[in-house]
Amino acid sequence: MSTAVPTGVSFDAFDPAYRADPYPAYRRVRDAAALFPYEFGDVPVTLVTRYEECAQVLTGSDWGHGYAAGISPFRDTTAAIPGSFVRMDPPEHGRYRKYVAKAFTPKVMSSLAPTAQAVVRDLVDHALERGELDILNDLAVPLAVAMVPVRLLGADPADGAHFRRWQLAIARGSDPDWLLDEAATTARTGAAMECMGYFARLIGIKKENPTQDLLGDLLAAAREPGGLTEPEVIGITLLTLVAGMETSINLIGNGMLALLRNPDQLALLRENPDLIAPALDEMLRYDAPTQFTIRVALADTVVGEREFRRGDGVVVLTASGSRDDRVFTDADSFDVTRYAGNRPARKHLGFSLGVHYCVGAPLARIEADSAIRALLARTSELRLAHEDIEYQPSLIHRGITALPVALRS
Repeated sequence: MSTAVPTGVSFDAFDPAYRADPYPAYRRVRDAAALFPYEFGDVPVTLVTRYEECAQVLTGSDWGHGYAAGISPFRDTTAAIPGSFVRMDPPEHGRYRKYVAKAFTPKVMSSLAPTAQAVVRDLVDHALERGELDILNDLAVPLAVAMVPVRLLGADPADGAHFRRWQLAIARGSDPDWLLDEAATTARTGAAMECMGYFARLIGIKKENPTQDLLGDLLAAAREPGGLTEPEVIGITLLTLVAGMETSINLIGNGMLALLRNPDQLALLRENPDLIAPALDEMLRYDAPTQFTIRVALADTVVGEREFRRGDGVVVLTASGSRDDRVFTDADSFDVTRYAGNRPARKHLGFSLGVHYCVGAPLARIEADSAIRALLARTSELRLAHEDIEYQPSLIHRGITALPVALRS
């Protein structure tokens, strides 16, 4: 079986020229083929462009990362970090993930919501006094710092600038090496070393003074027979910091930008705040914080009409799948009611699917709900200060550098 690819079509969405809007480039390749051959650096892979095929790979037991089996054609950028389970396969993945999942149960999340709301209230208070706000750097970033390193991990709030710098460098460094220059790889290594050193020192403090937070729970697991090692605790902590901050910051930034560029949808949401929960799903579908992921065939298998051999690599373009008009009506339109009502749209791929579904998704939703709800409830006007929006250089992670707005109480 094979899938013919029309001649004259090329994939160029990774070109910096498309950083501001890669979606037309996604559409071109998606319309050409569900499974598109591509040179990922020096690795021949297949781009998975359409929703059904993306979902099949993400949820299929024949697909994983293949590093432990030694069959992956991709370089593992987390290999030097013990406990970083983001690119592990079952059963190792489940062993580590279960420790983090305890911090994201509904009971724990409900206890965190008032904290997020209080942080947002204070930040919006200051913004209303000034009449202006950078939604990204003056709201989304300090909120993420307050909730992830401070509330979940028990770090010092005064170290917020360090967390943001480390998180950005490591997130950028999670892109394939062939997309990075020497400065980015050096920054990634330096940030990882500094961050792990920081948490090693914090662990030393918490051993003497145990705390009831995620890091405290991880240290308790380290004391159990056959439990976590201290390097694994540090690795899981680093992963929680980076993934937890990156996802929520970019959900708020990308989501608010979509609202500001679609004033009819902003007005509808302001008039109907009960739509905020389904609106978050539309934000994740329309302009997701994570654009793609990689997978490897763990066994000979078939996707769509294509045979894959064990060890074949694919790049799953989740952001393209979530814009697939074979599944989503008027897929390139931003519609905050899409996931409302009794017959909502298909599940988006913004948080992935399957065993690697984002474990921190509940917290990201709480932060985004708190921030967006407060902005709409406490302002009569929100207006972009300018249309010159700059994007972070990362390709896997999609986020803007700033989102300045004028606002009125």
